[in-house]
Amino acid sequence: MEKILEMRKVKVLRSIRRLDPSDVILGQCKATSGDKVGVNLNNLTPTFFAAALYIDNARWDGVPFLIKTGLGLIKHRVEIRINFHNVPGNLYRKHLGHNIDLATNELILSDAPDEAILVKINNKIPGLGLQLDASELNLLYKDKYNAEVPDSYEHLLLDVIDGDNHLFMRSDELAAAWNILTPILQEIDKNHTTPELYEVGGRGPIGPYYLYAKHGVRWIDD
Repeated sequence: MEKILEMRKVKVLRSIRRLDPSDVILGQCKATSGDKVGVNLNNLTPTFFAAALYIDNARWDGVPFLIKTGLGLIKHRVEIRINFHNVPGNLYRKHLGHNIDLATNELILSDAPDEAILVKINNKIPGLGLQLDASELNLLYKDKYNAEVPDSYEHLLLDVIDGDNHLFMRSDELAAAWNILTPILQEIDKNHTTPELYEVGGRGPIGPYYLYAKHGVRWIDD
């Protein structure tokens, strides 16, 4: 079973389409004398990265995968957000409590700062009317289970002791991952791409929001 999982991961990575430079956003913290981030960076060193990826296989055909990571942002957060398509021909379109076109049903798998599963749905408000509103169903692990969730590295160290390597990367998986990034890194270096500046403690550069809109996704930093 472990071998099958490892092979599947490599297969998915090899199916990722070559990154288009227009689908990559670089950012850099503004350097000020009071900031610990960015003071010693040269003017082309990025501290923020966002990109839109596509997997060319039958299951994920046409589905954009949007990623972003950066230093000095307003929150430390590690999560996966799954946005569901709006239903065409919505029956509630004329009876909305908020703009349903800007709010999609969403599944959020959070790892940091707290382990949680969050479901955001647009539901009918109880009563005789046809108004919709947004609701959240939240499973916060620390509230549900009276146990401390082990750190990721604790888990890996235990796996080393147990001889379990299913969470580790094989060399071909690592090579496949670098094959995704290496061409775009070479392109950035060749063109001396200038990162977009952003404030420390903010939400990052504005460029990613245009990138998300380009691929039909509304990213909400709540």
